[in-house]
Amino acid sequence: MSDAYVVSSALFFSWPDDTPVLTDLTFSVPGGRTGLVAPNGSGKTTLLRLIAGELRPTAGAVTVRGVLGYLPQHLPFAVDQTVAQVLGVDRAVAALHAIEAGDAREEHFTAVGDDWDVEERTHAELDRLGLGGLALDRRLGTLSGGQVISLGLVGQLLRRPDVLLLDEPTNNLDEAARERLTAVLRGWTGCLLVASHDRALLDEMDRIAALTPDGLRWHGGDFTAYEQAVRAEREVAQRQVRGAEQDLKRQKRELQQARERAARRAATAARNLPDAGLARIVAGGLKRDAQVSAGRAAETHAARVGDAQHRLDQASRSARQDDKIVIDLPDTAVPAGRTVFHGERLRAEYAGRQVFDGVDLTLRGPERIALTGANGAGKSTLLRLVSGDQQPTAGTATRVEGRVAYLSQRLDLLDPARTVAENLAAFAPGLADAERMNLLARFLFRGDRVHLPVRVLSGGELLRATLACVLNAEPAPQLLLLDEPTNNLDLDSVAQLAGALGGYRGALLVVSHDPRFLADLGVDRWLRLTDGALTETGGPER
Repeated sequence: MSDAYVVSSALFFSWPDDTPVLTDLTFSVPGGRTGLVAPNGSGKTTLLRLIAGELRPTAGAVTVRGVLGYLPQHLPFAVDQTVAQVLGVDRAVAALHAIEAGDAREEHFTAVGDDWDVEERTHAELDRLGLGGLALDRRLGTLSGGQVISLGLVGQLLRRPDVLLLDEPTNNLDEAARERLTAVLRGWTGCLLVASHDRALLDEMDRIAALTPDGLRWHGGDFTAYEQAVRAEREVAQRQVRGAEQDLKRQKRELQQARERAARRAATAARNLPDAGLARIVAGGLKRDAQVSAGRAAETHAARVGDAQHRLDQASRSARQDDKIVIDLPDTAVPAGRTVFHGERLRAEYAGRQVFDGVDLTLRGPERIALTGANGAGKSTLLRLVSGDQQPTAGTATRVEGRVAYLSQRLDLLDPARTVAENLAAFAPGLADAERMNLLARFLFRGDRVHLPVRVLSGGELLRATLACVLNAEPAPQLLLLDEPTNNLDLDSVAQLAGALGGYRGALLVVSHDPRFLADLGVDRWLRLTDGALTETGGPER
């Protein structure tokens, strides 16, 4: 029997408006750990959803051997669900407790089945992912985003899957949670397919599958080896570009020389023809033969020029570097030292639980501040207090009169039914149409991409569209709050985000677990929220 766990045959998928996403994709995924990489918008999430059966292919087929587990980017859990309900063990645990209390009704034994150790297994898996202190009756709304991600993974592990699909599983996870996740996956014995931009996680993979317009390209080894191979290919491609450019110049030069020789021969023949003593019909035939010969030579050289141009175009596409966002936002400038937020003795609650108490925080322009801390420490709650989306239960909060822009983890500021261009028009109605198109082009939305509905954008495209609207809104924001902005972004998009924020001149407060991104951002103040207290650390945590 083949060791393939997932098999795709001539797989096609298009959205209802006929926008193609995947075309003629044929592949098989063997056992072991496979990292799935591609730029945002290439179709990684769509491919995982097709394998999981959430989407139906437009044509072709994909099959899975064994029990399937799937952890999507956005978990469809309600805030009032309990931990046991999210894990799918609520009925079995309740029945088990009823039997232990002496209730011997058959329905309880049916609910338990053969899973008499369900409670022990559940607590063991929770503990393995750092959630050992969670009670099974605790409500989801009291957990942080990182805790919810870890809880979703526990739910899949309890299914004992043969095939496990993970879509950006390290989003919102702090360093300790990422290490626990990596340890779990390191011992995986079935088939694991992970779509991720996390370098450390991808370096734990046995192989890398790169999703390209031509299909999946497989690379043995981890992500570091993959990057080295890609760099080598790009260097070869760049040499091919230089060679193709020289060849194109040579072919154009030879074409011009051939035309000049033909013109000289024709002129010489015309001058000598009267003295040659040939009959007119013979002379005409010779002239036509010369013209045909010259035309064939010109066609040959023109074809060579066309071939050389084609080779140059192909080499240029192979060597293409990803676009960068470079913008200037003078309207967002905040004078140095100007206070944009001041909070004293702040106390906050989330879902009925106290998160922190007695926190003092002052933000001034144009500071770039990183807010760090473990999952569940209250970082997102503090951002909501600063933005005004949530009021403190005690203490005072004073904000600048100018605009505060808050990008939550959900990225829900834009109207999903409107296009990218229409959303920007709503945020910046004073911009002329031409200015709006030029601005969106600087955020890498060009051509028909500006007319896409927001609901079909990838994670990276959605973030770029949201930034374009927020940073160019009227009035411009003087304080920008970002909550885990690199979630769902590929590595090139993270660099694009840092480049875009380079043009922002106001005060910036960002929550992120990505040290490289924070370094690229030029953070000059570091705050850490731990055990309900906010402290200035003076630098990144080591």
